[in-house]
Amino acid sequence: MPSRREGVAQVGSGNGQKRRNRRKGTSYNYFIHKVLKEIHHGTGISRKAMEIMNSFMEDMFGRIATEASRLTKYNGKPTMTSRDIQTAARLLLPGDLGKYALMEGAKAVTKFNVSKNGCAA
Repeated sequence: MPSRREGVAQVGSGNGQKRRNRRKGTSYNYFIHKVLKEIHHGTGISRKAMEIMNSFMEDMFGRIATEASRLTKYNGKPTMTSRDIQTAARLLLPGDLGKYALMEGAKAVTKFNVSKNGCAA
């Protein structure tokens, strides 16, 4: 069983030497849990289910990034834009799910901009 100080690596034998922080892997656990609590207040999620959801998120973001990269190359552009990412998401997600995802993404960006700047533009 991992200890609570899993992310800290010992450099010396403990005679006042500094500790070096290890970089933790990217995880969507916090965000998955936050969305779950927003939708279903009293519901929890097991560790195994969280691992599956985390793996799903990594897979989907990887697929979207790969498809967006392909679209950028096909169009002969040096820079990937938000439009490339939106098109990739629409291509990868079936039917109305793609439209709904883009709509929710636009809503989240608008909400962020309003909270950050005080205006939607």
